[in-house]
Amino acid sequence: MTDLDDMDAAILRALQRQGRMSNADLAQVVHLSPSACHRRVARLEAEGVIKDYVALLNPQAVDRRTTVFVEISLTGQADEVLDAFEKAVARVPDVLECHLMAGTADYVLKVVARDTEDFARIHRQYLARLPGVGRMQSNFALRTVFKTTALPV
Repeated sequence: MTDLDDMDAAILRALQRQGRMSNADLAQVVHLSPSACHRRVARLEAEGVIKDYVALLNPQAVDRRTTVFVEISLTGQADEVLDAFEKAVARVPDVLECHLMAGTADYVLKVVARDTEDFARIHRQYLARLPGVGRMQSNFALRTVFKTTALPV
């Protein structure tokens, strides 16, 4: 784990707000010279603090208006059951996130769909065929009140 100082944190906060910011603009925002800023960003990338750069899409613009959180309980907890499930769910294109849970469900999935009919297709085509599933409960988000990808640093 890298020890992050205040300058590293400022760089990370700025990049999480606007990842396509030029190095010159970033250096100006965090009050560093461009060369010092570039060295810090390169170090944060090399150490794995900055994992990747992505474009965040507007779900409505790509016709994925429906978000469904699916709670899944497996038939068993053996490593081979968990491994088979995790490998299979990673191949489902509409699943954005899969979390191993402590609590009543073994996993929670975040699924995006065009609408309820599209989710029914995803359920039939993919989710119902996942290995080791004993029970599934789907919860439809009515509205996204708050959403961020920025981690607190």
